[in-house]
Amino acid sequence: MDNGDVADRLEMFASMLELADANPYTVRAYRRAAETVRSAPVPVVELVRSGRARDLRGIGPGIEARLRELAETGEIAELASLERELAPDLIGLGRYLGIGAKRFTELARALDVRTVEEFRDAAAAGRLQAVPGLGPKTEARLLEGLAPEARPRPRRGLLLNRASELVGGIAAALGGTAAGDVRRWRDSCEELVVVCAAADPGSLLARFAALPQIVAIVEEGARHAVGVTVEGVPVQLVAAPPGRFGTALLRATGSSAYVGALEPLPDAAEEEAVYGALGVPWCPPELREEPFRGPPPPLVELEEIRGDLHCHTTWSDGRESVEDMARAAQERGYDYLAICDHTPAVGAVRGLTPDDLRRQGEEIAAANELLAPFRVLRGIECDILADGRLDLPDDILGELEWVQASVHGGQRMPGPDMTKRVEEALRNPHVRCLSHPTGRYINRRPENAVDLERVFEVALEQGVALEVNGLANRLDLSAQHVRDALRAGVQIVCSTDAHSIRGLGNMELSVATARRGWATATSVVNARPLDEILNRT
Repeated sequence: MDNGDVADRLEMFASMLELADANPYTVRAYRRAAETVRSAPVPVVELVRSGRARDLRGIGPGIEARLRELAETGEIAELASLERELAPDLIGLGRYLGIGAKRFTELARALDVRTVEEFRDAAAAGRLQAVPGLGPKTEARLLEGLAPEARPRPRRGLLLNRASELVGGIAAALGGTAAGDVRRWRDSCEELVVVCAAADPGSLLARFAALPQIVAIVEEGARHAVGVTVEGVPVQLVAAPPGRFGTALLRATGSSAYVGALEPLPDAAEEEAVYGALGVPWCPPELREEPFRGPPPPLVELEEIRGDLHCHTTWSDGRESVEDMARAAQERGYDYLAICDHTPAVGAVRGLTPDDLRRQGEEIAAANELLAPFRVLRGIECDILADGRLDLPDDILGELEWVQASVHGGQRMPGPDMTKRVEEALRNPHVRCLSHPTGRYINRRPENAVDLERVFEVALEQGVALEVNGLANRLDLSAQHVRDALRAGVQIVCSTDAHSIRGLGNMELSVATARRGWATATSVVNARPLDEILNRT
């Protein structure tokens, strides 16, 4: 078993424990362990066999025992028992249809059904009407969800990192390509699609149904299927004839508006050939939201990023030291990394005082001696107080090489007050960048009421950049706001807001979001060499 296989089994075990009403702390521990295993740089099975599983962060004796069982038998006996008892295929179907696990289990028992097909047959026969407590509106909703023409979407969009992991894992297992919202790098993904070239679609569909990520097939045709995960998330599989793979991939990638403007699409084995036959320049997937037939701009590339200007360490709420974060950034090929820990007003975590920052500066200087010519920048993510003042005095801010200003508390301020608050902070001569400018959490908290047009005006006037925060639940600025900022002449920074070494990988999400906003390398501050960063050019 490779690390992905082990992580999949741990994630499934966490889901089954959750369904069985296990302690939520236990469920979270297994989910964190799955994340640790998936990102481990060495084969975890070998660590387990050598008795070193607990070298991994978050692996205690209980999880170590499960890992040993997986290494020795390929299974977790309790997981197999829970799967028999809880019928994950029915639970996945229920969640896809918008019914919780407990209620749908009760519904299946009332109908005396044990499989997805049996439930479909019972619903088609009108037997839902006889279930106590199930009204006509719920029956209609279930029948609508089961209808072949129903468009498979999750009840709520998945964050891009989770959607990418799910769809990418399925695509890799089947030798296909991730398409849909994931390939366009949407911040909240609803259309999850994998496209494969298949001369023999039957065997491909069977392999899809047997994947550990898929617990039930809710729709199947000659060359397509829709499977659902135990969480009820639908994933579409398109099994295209090899000679039409490019056409199927283009159709499954772009929005309906984008694809509709190109129809009819010619058949071709490669996407480039489809565009060539249409007489249209190839278009990066990130730009396939709106109808567009012209030549695309030279979008910023991940390889053009020279450094990361927003990360955290153990000085505040990060997991790694300054040196560890710096070495990891150096290994990514960066020239520089700005350490931007929090200030005290953030409240929820430890924040750095002026004395802390000066002591941290000594640690940064030591890291720079070790890692030269790589450069660690002394920075800060400084809270913007309610009246627009910054959380640290100007004398300490003047010692730093990179200052990010951020709003954390008070996100519900009225628009004029929030705008004035941010505007005052941007006028501080030490501020270089505004972090996560709208304060949103995708699917959890909407954007605050700041007037971005006014923010763009002041940022341009003061030479302050705006961040494209790479945390999957932020991606703030959003793609549309990136485009608006660039039209206003404002520069952006692609940052990770990394709180761990793994978090440095958020740069991919940040750059993709910038690309969706039509950003080129000339608009991205940290696509420039270090001397330009330090000289504020």
